Amino acid sequence: MSETFDLILRNGTVVNHDGQGKRDIGVRGGRIAAIGALGPADAGEIVDCTGLHVLPGVVDSQVHFREPGLEHKEDLETGSRSAVLGGVTAVFEMPNTNPLTTSEEALADKVRRATGRMHCDFAFWVGGTRENADIVGELERLPGAAGIKVFMGSSTGSLLVEDDEGVASVLRNTRRRAAFHSEDEYRLRERAGERVEGDPSSHPVWRDETAAMMCTGRLVRIARETRARIHVLHISTAEEIAFLQDHKDVATCEATPHHLTLTADDYERLGTLIQMNPPVRAPRHRDGIWRGVEQGVIDVLGSDHAPHTLEEKAKSYPASPSGMTGVQTLVPIMLDHVNAGRLTLERFVDLSSHGPNRIFGMARKGRIAAGYDADFTIVDMKRRETIRNDQAGSKAGWTPYDGKEVTGWPVGTFVRGTRVMWEGEIVAPGTGEPVLFSEALPA
Repeated sequence: MSETFDLILRNGTVVNHDGQGKRDIGVRGGRIAAIGALGPADAGEIVDCTGLHVLPGVVDSQVHFREPGLEHKEDLETGSRSAVLGGVTAVFEMPNTNPLTTSEEALADKVRRATGRMHCDFAFWVGGTRENADIVGELERLPGAAGIKVFMGSSTGSLLVEDDEGVASVLRNTRRRAAFHSEDEYRLRERAGERVEGDPSSHPVWRDETAAMMCTGRLVRIARETRARIHVLHISTAEEIAFLQDHKDVATCEATPHHLTLTADDYERLGTLIQMNPPVRAPRHRDGIWRGVEQGVIDVLGSDHAPHTLEEKAKSYPASPSGMTGVQTLVPIMLDHVNAGRLTLERFVDLSSHGPNRIFGMARKGRIAAGYDADFTIVDMKRRETIRNDQAGSKAGWTPYDGKEVTGWPVGTFVRGTRVMWEGEIVAPGTGEPVLFSEALPA
């Protein structure tokens, strides 16, 4: 008698830890039950993936979905809609909401808001501050916590921890890997006069490469002194890549699609739409980050999806806010780079699925393997599409890549065995659940 599954993906090219190959995948109870030739097997749902590549579900470990407090820009439902439309199956959301995610109560509130409402699975970074430094070891182990996130620059109020002792007080109490926005706040304050009214191209002059490198150097030193593990977000300079290459024992790091795709030359065309912290910089920095991808220094990709309304972005620099959308375009932008020969499809999978699994200790996510959650990003590597604002699931409704033609496109998103997106349409209600982590499993 033949096997029976809830779902079978047939005839796709599976890309995983053992390379690429034509395989079927059988799913039962929301998890992968079998991989291989499943010809005689039957299932309640069979999806023909002929001509398509089946990737482990893409994880975006840095997004800002703005809820609670800033829902006019984005909320957990619209942000997750944007995610699954772009082939992303899980996100880690940032703590700079209102109220800040710095307590057990604030984290639990976000988990409640997200469960069964978000279209993808989720975890939430908890902000590390001077006030909660003594309890971050407890906060990072709570259900739904991705870990501790510290802003050493580019923040206000209690989320800003710019001094060495403040950072050390947080790291002394962490056990999981803590994430950092690494720009030297003291240098940013000193150089505020470098901003030119109405000229967003002065943004990387103000927040220069020295501010990033100074802070990352300090951060690695403090991590060694406190025997902690750190993750440096959105690397923006060639110098940081060269430095971090020698410190991989304590530091992992992230690259964003915009730092790999855009340069300071694009400010003339896009203006404040590409104003980000840390900034998009001169082409040599983009090239240096690509070297980090090629040499294996970069561990993961994150979009740093940080939406603002077009009205807000239209303010004259420097009154304009920093941030752009990105979760929906992460996969197509990077697949276009794959097709251009800048990285292999296997390396993309390593950065977007295996990497988050490895460095954050995700339980049962990030691989196509028996027993793992049936999270899949199904892509057509040959499809040519034009990215447009009117495709946006985000409440912000715009992308800096509007009008950009790409080759390679996400056509399906499966979360724990449920088809949630197919051919640009949301086809299931939100059933998002908290991501589990091996260092914080429930009792």
